[in-house]
Amino acid sequence: MGVLPNSPKSMDNCIEECVKCARACDECFTACMGEPDVKDRIQCIKTLNDCAEICVQAVQYMSRNSLHAKSLCEVCAEICEACAKECDKFHDEHCKECARICRECAQACREMAV
Repeated sequence: MGVLPNSPKSMDNCIEECVKCARACDECFTACMGEPDVKDRIQCIKTLNDCAEICVQAVQYMSRNSLHAKSLCEVCAEICEACAKECDKFHDEHCKECARICRECAQACREMAV
């Protein structure tokens, strides 16, 4: 593996997207917990937690230029896509916005993982 070959600008973009995504997932989680159909959102809520946590971990790995950052970014992209799909099952604004942000983060993470 070795040191990340990506430019600092590319890494900075990915870090920004991961921070944005973690925040969106935490906000969506809180909003979902207050919805009347919260029981129907259990899988979405679990995925939101996974997504927020992996995004924070990816930021940490990239920030310290870890040898495993690329691998973690690859996993992060997969989880972000899964989270977007879960959020797409619901039609409220917070889920739509979260799905959009998750997809943007997934794209930035895929670019880091190359």
